[in-house]
Amino acid sequence: MAIITEKIEGKIISVTINSSNLKSASYNSENKTLTIEFSSGSIYEYYNVPWAIFTKFRMADSQGKYFNANIAKEYKYLKK
Repeated sequence: MAIITEKIEGKIISVTINSSNLKSASYNSENKTLTIEFSSGSIYEYYNVPWAIFTKFRMADSQGKYFNANIAKEYKYLKK
């Protein structure tokens, strides 16, 4: 796993990722919003991401590969 740190604050779970493409992610378990910060500095919010998908993302051997295969084009998103 490439997760460096994990922090839980209320309904927000934040992780720092050691990846060539992803820098960090945070998940709001109340509104199911996944916020991804890319290594380039871009930030995107992905909406209605189920808890199970975020859990699999966190536990994946490669968060970048899991993100590309299961989240990037599967959920509506907005660049911040």
